[in-house]
Amino acid sequence: MSTSEDPEIVIIGCGVSGIAAAHRLVEAGYHHVRILEATGRSGGRIKTAALGSTITEIGAAYIDGPSEKNPLFCLARDYGLLPPEALNPENQAVDVDEDPPLVPNWFSSSGQRLSAESMEPAEELFREILDNASKFQNPQNTSWKSLGHFMRTKAQNQAAERWKDKDETTRQLLLSAFSTMLKFECCESATHSMDDIDLAGFSMFKSLRGVDCTLPRGFERLIENLMSELPSDLVTYNCPVRCVHWSNTEGGLSPVTVECENGERIAADHVIVTVPLGYLKKHHSTLFHPPLPAHKLKSIETLGFGTCDKIFVEFELPWWDADCEIIYLVWEDEETVSDQVSDVSKSWIRKLVTFTVHKPSEKSSHVLCGWICGHEAEYMETLPEEKVRESITKLVRTFTGNGTITPKRILCSRWFTDPWTYGSYCHPAIGCTAKDLKNMMEPLPSQETLSQPLQVLFAGEATHPCFYSTVHGAILTGWREADRLITHY
Repeated sequence: MSTSEDPEIVIIGCGVSGIAAAHRLVEAGYHHVRILEATGRSGGRIKTAALGSTITEIGAAYIDGPSEKNPLFCLARDYGLLPPEALNPENQAVDVDEDPPLVPNWFSSSGQRLSAESMEPAEELFREILDNASKFQNPQNTSWKSLGHFMRTKAQNQAAERWKDKDETTRQLLLSAFSTMLKFECCESATHSMDDIDLAGFSMFKSLRGVDCTLPRGFERLIENLMSELPSDLVTYNCPVRCVHWSNTEGGLSPVTVECENGERIAADHVIVTVPLGYLKKHHSTLFHPPLPAHKLKSIETLGFGTCDKIFVEFELPWWDADCEIIYLVWEDEETVSDQVSDVSKSWIRKLVTFTVHKPSEKSSHVLCGWICGHEAEYMETLPEEKVRESITKLVRTFTGNGTITPKRILCSRWFTDPWTYGSYCHPAIGCTAKDLKNMMEPLPSQETLSQPLQVLFAGEATHPCFYSTVHGAILTGWREADRLITHY
């Protein structure tokens, strides 16, 4: 490449989208590519840890839709990271609606084990209403205020009709089970409540075929493989960026100057910003000079970004069945269908109603992953680990009716108090439309200036129009922005 066609490119953030962009550019022969990473590690919201001998994912945990159309699946396959069943063509062909539900164990707050069969009507109703919601297209002429409003109203109305032959106690129990699944669904969207999700916006997300799977050796192996193919000096760690001066505000030959917290100023032709939306929401006013255009700011504010945390809990012995994949806890004292608790500081633990079962890496390892989101997760992050452990112990003893069960150890994620993320991933909040996601990915300056276009580009899961909140979405956006520059040159 001639010098004029080998521009200075700075990528802010060494998460998977930043790494994907660097990969693409280096492969295409660009020599002046540099990643600035605020922390001491690569991977961003991909973070693998261990609880005893069990590999746990503090961040991204699943390949959503592992099949040929998913770039994450293809990378993991090429690096030999997939579990054997994910390579099975039948698994790759499964449509999301046909996804086999996980094998559940149900427990009630009176300490009773509930049969899966008796809870099936609630599961069926929930899946049906959620499926209808995901197909909802018409934001005009609708009386629904939100996805939560839609789901609660449909549940109350249909329960009265469908379960009219059941006694009042059974009907109430099934509606409480519906609430349990609604709270777990909040974790899927990293939202405090389904009342914060736009009903029409919810249908913007597109699912890929394939039965969701994990990476048995951990998601960080993917990052290690990708990093091993980049020049070793490409990333500068512990280098937070203070401000991106664009539109030639600093004078000089380059249109962009990246000012780092350590005082270093880096001249660049192009900057690809891959920071999480949570960080953008908090710091956009100081991160860009001149400020971002109004329409882009409005979309940053409109798009939702919330917290979904995990609490990994290890036990001496399992209190769930050998074939169990998911544990649901049903609070019997909740009068109405709800996904929120009345007093977060007193009752935060009531939002944790689902544990997924970790496949044991060895016989002595019995680990569950508890899911919690919203303000309750944010409150949990303020507590010392001992307090969280006490609450988990009390919760498990209440629902099993067994006063001797004691967790061996726990491990919590804390994405909200992480100063580089301020949460987990994005969701279509009330009022969010496809235009907002389009604005998120629009480069600066907005109007193509012939002399110096594409000064600041944007990548990351919150800039993908239909795969937002996923790792494959993040990868695709990194490639998209790299390709934008490659095409330009």
